Amino acid sequence: MSQPPSRSHGRLSISPSLRPRDLMSDVPSVKGAWEAKIVTLFPEAFPGTLGLSLTGKALNEGLWRLTPIDLRTFGEGKHRNVDDTPAGGGAGMVLRPDIVDRALRVARGGTPTDPADWPVIYLSPRGRPFDQATAQRLSRTRGITLLCGRFEGVDQRVLDAHQVEEISLGDYVLTGGEIAAQALIDATVRLIPRVLGNQASTEEESFSDHLLEHPQYTKPASWAGRDIPDILLSGHHGKIADWRRAMAERLTKERRPDLWRAFCAAHGRDPNEDREL
Repeated sequence: MSQPPSRSHGRLSISPSLRPRDLMSDVPSVKGAWEAKIVTLFPEAFPGTLGLSLTGKALNEGLWRLTPIDLRTFGEGKHRNVDDTPAGGGAGMVLRPDIVDRALRVARGGTPTDPADWPVIYLSPRGRPFDQATAQRLSRTRGITLLCGRFEGVDQRVLDAHQVEEISLGDYVLTGGEIAAQALIDATVRLIPRVLGNQASTEEESFSDHLLEHPQYTKPASWAGRDIPDILLSGHHGKIADWRRAMAERLTKERRPDLWRAFCAAHGRDPNEDREL
């Protein structure tokens, strides 16, 4: 008697959608696929660019899931208000804790309770900087919930109550978290197996080992008086690999001293060494 099939991430299921069928066909969902739930005042902003190219193809194939949650539906009163004036005075408005709490409780449905398996993230300029290592960590979770802020921010109490992790894309301020959310999701989803189709490419690109990527070239061999470096046309794979590594180290040392120090620390090297690159 044959054994029943084991659980597999290859099984498909069909998820219902509130969007009209003439605008969106049924999307298959791979069982156990990574999912991003997004609490936002602008659910129509999604998938946006995430619906294009390889991330969009992977989304349509069910390799990952995207679930926007409209924060406005949890608002108070006739106009579904979600914010109020800052305690202590000041300009702008702040998202209310009770409103955000309702949305996050809905987003929590069906997710693991351990933040390591399913982190709740608030896109905030005061958060820890987002980097490739963080994208890799998030890609290994079962999914994430993203809170897109607006106005002057979110009441601190609800962030504390839900153990929300704050992440920043850089030292600048956006009008809202939606663009930052798309960037974070894109950087994470592309690391999920089968999304890019060539996992080796993610291992060689910038930041994979605290190094910027080496320069890239393609045909024609000569263009506008500029030639492809001879070594890349030599067919000697060992020398090509050495050249690319040397160029990556040179660029990193020149352009990103912070990354260069991290690289040297990881490899037991002196960041001030005068090695020929």
